[in-house]
Amino acid sequence: MAQDSLHLSVLTRQNPLRLGMVGGGRDGFIGAVHRHGLQLDGYCSLVAGALSSDGERARASGLEIGLPEVRSYPSLDAMLVGEAALPQEQRIEAVSIVTPNHLHLPTAKAALAAGLHVVSDKPATLTLAEARELAAAIDLAGRQYALTHTYLGYPMVQEARNVVAGGTLGTIRKVYVEYTQGWMASRIEADNKQAAWRSDPARSGLSGAMADIGSHAHSLAEFVLGCPMTHVRAWLQAVVPGRDLDDDGAVFCKYEGGATGVLTASQVCAGEENLLRLRLYGERGGLDWNQEEPNTLMLKYADGRQERRRAGSNMPIGEAAHAFSRTPSGHPEGYLEAFANLYAGFALTIRARENGLRPPAPHLPSIKEALRGMAFIEAVVGSSSEGGVWKELSDG
Repeated sequence: MAQDSLHLSVLTRQNPLRLGMVGGGRDGFIGAVHRHGLQLDGYCSLVAGALSSDGERARASGLEIGLPEVRSYPSLDAMLVGEAALPQEQRIEAVSIVTPNHLHLPTAKAALAAGLHVVSDKPATLTLAEARELAAAIDLAGRQYALTHTYLGYPMVQEARNVVAGGTLGTIRKVYVEYTQGWMASRIEADNKQAAWRSDPARSGLSGAMADIGSHAHSLAEFVLGCPMTHVRAWLQAVVPGRDLDDDGAVFCKYEGGATGVLTASQVCAGEENLLRLRLYGERGGLDWNQEEPNTLMLKYADGRQERRRAGSNMPIGEAAHAFSRTPSGHPEGYLEAFANLYAGFALTIRARENGLRPPAPHLPSIKEALRGMAFIEAVVGSSSEGGVWKELSDG
């Protein structure tokens, strides 16, 4: 197995996955993050882009990041046509989607129809019906699809899942997950491009903070717990006057297997930076992971013992956590490396399937997580709009 992994790694670096990016031009935050992540390991190469919905801005943005002028396209359609005209060994093989939310589905469908693999920023779509439409398109195309639920790329998140699956904590009873930020504590939409589209229902979708960051909290809890959330009872609000979508909310949750919990998401907690924290409690102990201290996973046991597991250390950790660890103990790694882990998994999985090799061990978020995420958002919005009634999550 180790020899297969080494062979796959060498093979992929010798033939990096050729990517075209859609969105992520000037003044875009997430596009630059994706570019850093995808290039970190040498498994992917960004060779083309349509980086803005404005043609001139797209071309200028492409040149700024070092793309050849001829492959700095004014639109997605132009990129698909232009790349198809190139020799097969030069044209893009996959598309990275980093646009506002409302463009995720049409971009993904166009790329899949052109025979390309797709990696997309979340959420995959604006609605659950659209996510089902996307799932059908992926099945028809037979291409690889990945969703960048970033925090699943952290080593200690993989280790937390390993701990729960191994039964160390016993049957899980309680789940507490929170994601709080303060950057939208005042009305900044007029001067902040990121806040503007996130607050616009036409571009963001049904929800604001709960879709933007609450969906990360949801995916993190489901991933580590290893089973789906089944029911929600939610309350959403727009704290800042004049805001059309929620900027704050809380959700009571039920999970398959009997665990219950609370999920909170807020972007109006003034002074808070990016606090994503997960705590799980079973019959024999609990775990605690905080994104602002990502290399540490705390385990606490009923008999009073505490255990501190660290990424990159010599202590035994699971295969997936080991695969995602990059630096020796005490050397910080985090957000960009998590993106890199997801892009590495994406590229390695594609090359493995092309060459009949074993895909990498860590879980790669896919259309399954896309469907689950949209089911969560729709159930939460529905519950809140009906006065906090219980709603069942159904992604089928």
